[in-house]
Amino acid sequence: MGFFVDVVLSGVTNGMVFAAIALSLVLISRATGVVNFAQGAMAMFTTFVAYSLLVQGIGYWPTFFVAIAIGFVFGGVVERTLMRPLHGRSPLNPVIVTIGLLVVLEGAAGSIWGNTSRKFPAAFSQSGLVIGTTRVAFSPFDVFIVVAVLVLVAGIVALFRWTDLGLRMRAAAFSPEVARLLGVRVGRLFTLGWALACAAGSLAGLLIAPLTSFSPYYMDLYLIYGFVAAVLGGLVSPIGALLGGLTTGLAISFAGGYIGPDVEPMAALALLLIVLMARPQGLLGGSAARRV
Repeated sequence: MGFFVDVVLSGVTNGMVFAAIALSLVLISRATGVVNFAQGAMAMFTTFVAYSLLVQGIGYWPTFFVAIAIGFVFGGVVERTLMRPLHGRSPLNPVIVTIGLLVVLEGAAGSIWGNTSRKFPAAFSQSGLVIGTTRVAFSPFDVFIVVAVLVLVAGIVALFRWTDLGLRMRAAAFSPEVARLLGVRVGRLFTLGWALACAAGSLAGLLIAPLTSFSPYYMDLYLIYGFVAAVLGGLVSPIGALLGGLTTGLAISFAGGYIGPDVEPMAALALLLIVLMARPQGLLGGSAARRV
């Protein structure tokens, strides 16, 4: 029974981490209509900047918020310099550019900081909590992860449901030409969407780094799991991203705990195939109308 509880708690922690990545993908998709394959690499790069600040003796929390702010600026710069010239062209162009950006950022990080794995400090203790006389596989840092991701979900939901800014961002992504005719500054909203998404990605990178070996490639596998979570949730719903993350995290945790860690990527792929066969629009995705 104790092992089962530990597997579930580990799945919840991993699921929240996957949900954080999925939320950054959902945010940029809803705000700009683009799927950013460089999201993980951008988060990795800002986390390395945070690591450099920590090495210089700057405190954890100032570094934490500075890294998120750097991610915000980084996202805006990428949209202005790389994405803006592609507006109105083939939808395949942004995909190719983001894949290229992923390769460039990972190569640049390796050149600047080296490819050696290192340890990134956690905000709180990573020792399991003691409940009664039993120590469970859920640490104060895991609690921080859960709270941080829930706050991020609440913020994104509030932005898109209850603010004029979120409504304009959705309109700009859905139909930029019509939005421009209505007086919406589409270019600025695209920049803001990229900035917010990359800030969310930076948060995900800071939450993931203490859980794994920290290197220029540490986000690659997590990005795949984040994509699985986002697709499971429908790629448009923050709540769906949260549910998709938890579902993915629990599936991987049970597969790794009861079968072996080598099957975890296969478990994620199997879960994705099952859900897409049963519900192609995802858990919370809406059905698309089709003219026949």
